[in-house]
Amino acid sequence: MRLALPRWAGPLAVKAAVFITVMCCALAALLGVLVHVSVTDQTVGRARETALTRLRDATDAYEAGDPLRPGAAVDPPGLPGPLRELAASGRRGTMVAEHRGRPTMWAAGPADGGRVLAVEVDHSQGERTIDGLDRAIVWSSALAIGATAVVGAFAVSRVTRRLHTTARVARRITAGDLDARVGDTRTKDPARTQDEVATVAAALDSMAASLQGKLLAEQRFTADVAHELRTPLTGLHAAAELLPPGRPTELVRDRVAALRTLTEDLLEISRLDTGRERLEAHPEELGALARRVVRGSGTDTRVEVVRDARVETDRRRLERVLGNLVANAHRHGRAPVVLTVDGPVITVRDHGDGYPEYLLAHGPQRFRTEGGAKGHGLGLTIALGQAEVLGARLEFANPPGGGALATLTLPQRP
Repeated sequence: MRLALPRWAGPLAVKAAVFITVMCCALAALLGVLVHVSVTDQTVGRARETALTRLRDATDAYEAGDPLRPGAAVDPPGLPGPLRELAASGRRGTMVAEHRGRPTMWAAGPADGGRVLAVEVDHSQGERTIDGLDRAIVWSSALAIGATAVVGAFAVSRVTRRLHTTARVARRITAGDLDARVGDTRTKDPARTQDEVATVAAALDSMAASLQGKLLAEQRFTADVAHELRTPLTGLHAAAELLPPGRPTELVRDRVAALRTLTEDLLEISRLDTGRERLEAHPEELGALARRVVRGSGTDTRVEVVRDARVETDRRRLERVLGNLVANAHRHGRAPVVLTVDGPVITVRDHGDGYPEYLLAHGPQRFRTEGGAKGHGLGLTIALGQAEVLGARLEFANPPGGGALATLTLPQRP
């Protein structure tokens, strides 16, 4: 079972700050323990040597019958039990213990008659030295950890800011802004060492430039092809009008009309791709506009006005969007086709098999059709592009009752 990280552990900066702090604490603790152990061993070692030296002097005085110096005694009452047992067994030893409220270093050895000769050395100064060292270690470690955490957080925040900038530019490119660039200063100086973030930024800028170049080349190619086709198609259309009446003439005229429509669609798409289309907004009654679109389409589409609205919009572009949606519903769906006006929301629904999965997942794609359907695959693409120019939102769905549903939500301009 995978453990879920807490909410606070999400951002990279927080993770890095926590990691730096934990590592500083571990390093400070390790160094503190090493210094504490080393100084304690030295301090206790010096006290032990002093106590053993005094014990040897006291032993010599005791064996010579001389009086013992202060701090030396036979079987003193404060001698720790373990040290007394060790000395009674014939060996010498030392031990630190509390005596009369202060730390004392004891040294004891055997005396005649099974008694114990011991000396005591005041160890208060050594304990104060160790305590002072421990406090200094704690305070210096806290200051070092705080300073390191602040410096580390500052350094990490600089990296995360650059990563956020790169991610923001990537999102802008995804949204269609191919002019967006990271422009990291480290990538502009070849002599400067580039870190990993600068490498990612440079790769993203290079990818955006390459993608922009390819899209511009595609747009120019589409526009050039459509523009070059207009002249011969105009001549072909004029020649078709001169043919004698008959079934072959009707077929020729039908194909010429289809080619002219395709050419005009390609030109319109190329203009939409450039992003230079300008909105010419005027007040429009949506109910009347919807009825006019249906009459112009020559279809039996039913118009339902639930709630009429007057909006500021570009009539030509809105008629183009609704006309394409109605034509697509009749071409790829089944009757009845209903165009509904409910305030600034206009829906077009048919009762066919619904939109294909690829369209619901990725939106309209040029020249793509499925199931042997007729058409160029450009109608919905143009509708979506014109809706973007209008500032509207065009969504496609398959409602539970069956069929296909296109929903156009117009902006409410004051």
